[in-house]
Amino acid sequence: MKQHMQAIEITQPGGPEVLKPTQRPVPMPKPNEVLIKIKAAGVNGPDVMQRKGLYNPPEGVTDIPGLEVSGVIVAMGDAVKQQQFKMGDEVCALIAGGG
Repeated sequence: MKQHMQAIEITQPGGPEVLKPTQRPVPMPKPNEVLIKIKAAGVNGPDVMQRKGLYNPPEGVTDIPGLEVSGVIVAMGDAVKQQQFKMGDEVCALIAGGG
């Protein structure tokens, strides 16, 4: 698995011009989590508010915008039941912090 992923970060509060491509370390899933290789992400109200500096992500989650994602499971935490998810499953998710 790759060590880094591409992401969009908010460099400061403002308009769309403050969105910049960046590289971030690929997160490792916790015991009850799966890691999704993102194929698509939605942009919604909280993402726009976050970009404008009017919304802070919940404590403990990434600051990357994008709460609605779809993609493929590429890693699983030890406690994820194989009967529920499998490597390579195509999934969609509403997550607490950006994808």
